[in-house]
Amino acid sequence: MAIPLPESIATYFEVGNGADDTRLAGCFAQDAVVLDEGRTHRGHEAIRSWLRAARRKYEYSVEPLEVSQRGECVTVAARVTGNFPGSPVQLQHVFQLAGDRIQSLEIH
Repeated sequence: MAIPLPESIATYFEVGNGADDTRLAGCFAQDAVVLDEGRTHRGHEAIRSWLRAARRKYEYSVEPLEVSQRGECVTVAARVTGNFPGSPVQLQHVFQLAGDRIQSLEIH
């Protein structure tokens, strides 16, 4: 059963699962920020490079399990399965939206 997600967040997860990563520009704000594994990635090119590197390194898939929303903040609990120690893991993806685009994403 698919979980209803805002379109930009659904696109982010589709790209994370192997869809065309040029679609990221349509779901992130121009000055968006991603915080993951203690590193900050700012802007479309940096975010796309981060996602490409993660896909190569971990060969993962991600499955959203549940979602909660409070105003412009959307938190998605997702199961991430890949070639990393402890796989699968459940990670929290905390999105801050600006209109219909992702302004920030923090993964923990």
